[in-house]
Amino acid sequence: MALPAAVHSDINNPIPTPTTAVLLIAHNQASQLRRAIEALERSEKRELMEILVVDCGSSDATPALADEFPGITMQRLPQNFGATKALNIATRTARAEYLFLLSPDVEVSTDTVSQLTEVLEANAGVTAVCPLLVEPTGNPVARTRRFPDRESLTAVLAGGELPWDSISEDSLASDRFTVMYPGREALLVRKQFVTGMNYFDERFGEYWADADLAIKIRKAGRRVELCPGIRATWHAPLEPASSDSIHRADRILGASALLSKHDGFFAGFGFRARAILGALLHFDFPLLWALLGGNKVGSQAK
Repeated sequence: MALPAAVHSDINNPIPTPTTAVLLIAHNQASQLRRAIEALERSEKRELMEILVVDCGSSDATPALADEFPGITMQRLPQNFGATKALNIATRTARAEYLFLLSPDVEVSTDTVSQLTEVLEANAGVTAVCPLLVEPTGNPVARTRRFPDRESLTAVLAGGELPWDSISEDSLASDRFTVMYPGREALLVRKQFVTGMNYFDERFGEYWADADLAIKIRKAGRRVELCPGIRATWHAPLEPASSDSIHRADRILGASALLSKHDGFFAGFGFRARAILGALLHFDFPLLWALLGGNKVGSQAK
């Protein structure tokens, strides 16, 4: 199969050095991943973009997409080691100076990546930027949060999620505004900052590495900004996030590690102890053993 024109090279027309690396982490999401890549391939300045896919041990048609889209780089892991390790693998592979963390559930517009890149290039004090995520109908989707703390993380103990921030009409009318914790659905960040913090902390499995990144950006006195005029479509997953004991333990243990890093050892220890006691009182022994064993997504794959 012929390579796209953007990646052909000869002496007179060398391959341009990519400016932005798109990092897609996927596990059994072939149809979503195909949609996301198709949108990226239609992007403006595609020749300045490298698309890096890490397949976390998928058993569906995900591996076949490497042949369907020869312009991408796919790294296949034998098992699911968790999103954090996969992000580090992709980050170390990336040649570009900007990293675009992108969920397979997000479909970019033709100018999403190029416009976000231009914002970072023009604003040295901004470390990361994200587009406004919208539903397929065009309605804005609230996908940013405040920093996790002991109070808000109580929802995780009950199997829930942190609350989403609302987006005001004034914010939507602005060019850019500061947000605390946008997650990793669609986030463009300077690679230099990620490498400077020694990459993503692999004490996290599937969850919370993005929260750790957001907190470190704020502690460094820098900003994450959302650009309402730059948009991408978020397709809500057809299935809810995994709720098996390993994923639940991963969320809780990751939250405990996050509190320990940023609020002190006893904050994280107390959070984990509450989770263990709650699992015991509810006779939830699979969760109890996972918490006691420190199991996270990927721990069984070592």
